[in-house]
Amino acid sequence: MMRAYTRIMSPRCYCIRLRQATRRLNAFYDQALAPLGITIAQYSLLRMIERHQPISLTELGRLAELDRSTIGRNVRVLERQGLAALGPGKADQREAMVTLSEPGRAVLEASIPVWDECQRALEARLGPDRLRAFEEVLDAV
Repeated sequence: MMRAYTRIMSPRCYCIRLRQATRRLNAFYDQALAPLGITIAQYSLLRMIERHQPISLTELGRLAELDRSTIGRNVRVLERQGLAALGPGKADQREAMVTLSEPGRAVLEASIPVWDECQRALEARLGPDRLRAFEEVLDAV
C-alpha cells in the first residue's frame, strides 16, 4: 500500500513557469517566422550552422545542447526543406557534416527583419529594467 504524500508543496514551481514562458516566447517567434516556413527552433539551428559550417552533427549537437539523435532528426528536417545539406566529413567520412544551402541562406536573410522586430517588441514589452533583470536570470540559470 502506498502512502499519500502529505507535505504541502509550494504552488510556484519555477521549472513549470519557465517552461510555460518558453512556450509563449516560442509561439510569438514561431508566428512571426511562419510566413518564411520555419520555426524559432529551426531559425536558431540555421544560425548555428551558418556560423560554424561546415560542422559535424556531433559538434552542432554540443553547441545546441541537444543529443546527437535529436540534432540529427532536426537537421534532416532542414535538409528535407532544402535549407541545409548533409555530407561526409573530409577528415572522417563517417561523420556527417552540415552546411547551409542557398535556399537556407535566403531564408536566413529574409528572417533578419522579422527576428529584429520580435526582439524590439519584446524589449518594448519588458522595458529596460525588466529586460536587464530577465537577462540576469537567464544567465544565472
